[in-house]
Amino acid sequence: MTQSDGIIKPKTKRSKRFLQSRAPKLTENGKSAMIMKGGNANQTVSQALKDIYSLKKPNAVLYKKKNITRPFEDSTSLEFFSKKTDCSLFLFGSHNKKRPNNLIFGRLFDFHVLDMIELGIEKYVSLSEIKMTKCPEGTKPMLVFAGEAFDMDNEYKRLKSLLIDFFRGPSVPAVRLAGLEHVLHFTAVNGKIFMRSYRCLLKKSGCRTPRIELEEIGPSFDFVLRRTHLASDDLYKLSHKQPKALKPKKKKNVSHDAFGTKFGRVHMQKQDLSKLQTRKMKGLRKRKREVVDDGESPKVAKVDS
Repeated sequence: MTQSDGIIKPKTKRSKRFLQSRAPKLTENGKSAMIMKGGNANQTVSQALKDIYSLKKPNAVLYKKKNITRPFEDSTSLEFFSKKTDCSLFLFGSHNKKRPNNLIFGRLFDFHVLDMIELGIEKYVSLSEIKMTKCPEGTKPMLVFAGEAFDMDNEYKRLKSLLIDFFRGPSVPAVRLAGLEHVLHFTAVNGKIFMRSYRCLLKKSGCRTPRIELEEIGPSFDFVLRRTHLASDDLYKLSHKQPKALKPKKKKNVSHDAFGTKFGRVHMQKQDLSKLQTRKMKGLRKRKREVVDDGESPKVAKVDS
């Protein structure tokens, strides 16, 4: 590939296909995450990164080598790796005396850091410690958020949006009932965030709808919110901008409620009720004209029905 005037021109067909795969599209590819650890990560952080990687697979890249960087002070290395691996999400783990057992969740826009939120691990139970049957790799999870902070506090709102981006998985047009078997539950209470992972069990209920039971499969985290680096409102709004081709066309007299149910308003012309077809009965049938004989010239008398 050659570069002139800021435009990269491919020399071979392979490089041309590579540039086309990285070019902007109307429907973007699924978001991938790069998971890496800092130069002073301990065993707890390393195992936590591996467990989150198992939840995110196959849309994730796990770096085994340590990366000596501090994302809140200098994010150029993260942006470099993001452009190299085409990942728009990242998770960075580190450990030091001031901030022990530290995880940084972040996302990028146009290969530049958009949001970063630092969470500290206070309590952790790994996947291997919970001896239960796990969900298959690549299962799309159901995300549940509980707590008023996720709706009231601006930082928690961004954290909720970031966690949805990170764990939502690929976009699919439909999901079968048996495929809804993994639940990730996030609870915000008393300044802490509790993350739990469950497996859905469909039990017999005696009717068509099965009875649902949840079985904890791990991992389990108790987080505390530490530092945040949030994008400005203008940049955040720009990252949500959609192309005109993807914007749904507005249809007249059609609306949807919060659950996606479609409602239509029908406008009808004024009806002439005299021409309205009613039920046919003998009593409503019109009688024929009768002839009245009074000895004189015959006259025709109309009998009202």
